[in-house]
Amino acid sequence: MVHIDDRLLQRLQELAMLQIPEEEKEQIEEELNRFLEFVEVLNELDLEGVEPSFLPVQNPAPLRPDEPQLDPTIPEMVLAHAPKVQDHFFIVPKIIE
Repeated sequence: MVHIDDRLLQRLQELAMLQIPEEEKEQIEEELNRFLEFVEVLNELDLEGVEPSFLPVQNPAPLRPDEPQLDPTIPEMVLAHAPKVQDHFFIVPKIIE
């Protein structure tokens, strides 16, 4: 079973681009480990011969019509949630050196 330790939490923090305060790291590790224990219990269930109760192919989700909208406030609303913006563009970290 996977166990969340300081090193793995640091890696998850980097991948998710989160900043977890030092005083909260221990609590978050405990909560993530409890979640993983719960998932491990689910993996022990014997589901042999149990048919799925829902298949998306048989019951597709209803979709809204895909209609273009010319609303000039949409780009502003999207960019308002970005950590870094410059001249109406997202600023992202360099990943290729």
